[in-house]
Amino acid sequence: MAKIVVLSLISLIVALVVTPYVIKLALKINVTDQPNHRKMHKTPTPTMGGVAIFISFLVGLLVLQPTSEYNVAIILGAFIIVALGVLDDMYVLSAKFKFITQILVATMLVFWGGLQLSFINLPFGGQIEFGFFSSIITILWIVGITNAMNLIDGLDGLAGGVSSIALLTIAFMAMVMGEVYVFTMALILFFSTIGFLKYNFYPAKIFMGDTGALFLGYMIAVLSLLGFKNVTIISFVIPILILGVPIADTLVAIVRRYVNRQPLSVADRSHLHHRLVKFGFTHKQTVLVIYALSIMFSISAILFSMATVWGSVLIFASALITLQILIENLELISVNYKPLTKLFRGLVQNTKQL
Repeated sequence: MAKIVVLSLISLIVALVVTPYVIKLALKINVTDQPNHRKMHKTPTPTMGGVAIFISFLVGLLVLQPTSEYNVAIILGAFIIVALGVLDDMYVLSAKFKFITQILVATMLVFWGGLQLSFINLPFGGQIEFGFFSSIITILWIVGITNAMNLIDGLDGLAGGVSSIALLTIAFMAMVMGEVYVFTMALILFFSTIGFLKYNFYPAKIFMGDTGALFLGYMIAVLSLLGFKNVTIISFVIPILILGVPIADTLVAIVRRYVNRQPLSVADRSHLHHRLVKFGFTHKQTVLVIYALSIMFSISAILFSMATVWGSVLIFASALITLQILIENLELISVNYKPLTKLFRGLVQNTKQL
């Protein structure tokens, strides 16, 4: 494992060297992210930075050459996702086209690559067989996480930092479980992303764009699935906790748009990072707060894996309550959506009356 850590550092070095060249390329071909009413940056900024992450990742693969029965399908899918991201950064593709492409990639992984979440072992014996639904669940997980990471890519260094925290956690859990392939891939990606973050953290010299956000989302979805497939129903919560911030932000966005009767594909300024900025946090403070939330969820995932069944239930419930408090106080769904706050106030009033 120590050798893998040392060799994977090559990805960090490559990212540090390659990213400035990607910045120059993006400026030369005029692939820049223009400011508008919804975006947080004020000046045109080079995008397509995910190319630097992907190149660093490929170099790491060549050096370490991790092997798995799923490797060819995963890498082929990665190439398609990166190509999709590059085209979107250059020409702004329709949401429908991107979604269909992602489904096709996930379907290829399932039916050609053989990657499926087939069953979950129950903690007290027995198992739940997904049968026909295993393919659907796997495809939904890959597409869902791919897009979740893209949705939080709204501030300098935000998606890259959250991805890095998730990847480091996955690598740690894979090391504990003896999953060498997942450990190696997660570590290569982690160092590739950390190298890119030097140029992407506030004030960003380059954005990762859809190229980076979709690629990282896709790889994190696949690696989390590989690392925790066919485990207990309690342990299956681990990847959900690791990816707590992007998953929660995506689910809340879906609920918010449904409540406000908006199409799901319509972007808004009510994501977690938007609300934190609106409530007075600076750009950098907002990113650091979300990093802290991601670390909290990752620590919860690690503790979750070590706890008893009831301890795991308590940790998961605590994470849900913390998330609900955050949703209500930041008004992520609507100003009036505060069921937990209203319940607490009702209990306080009843206590005073007694």
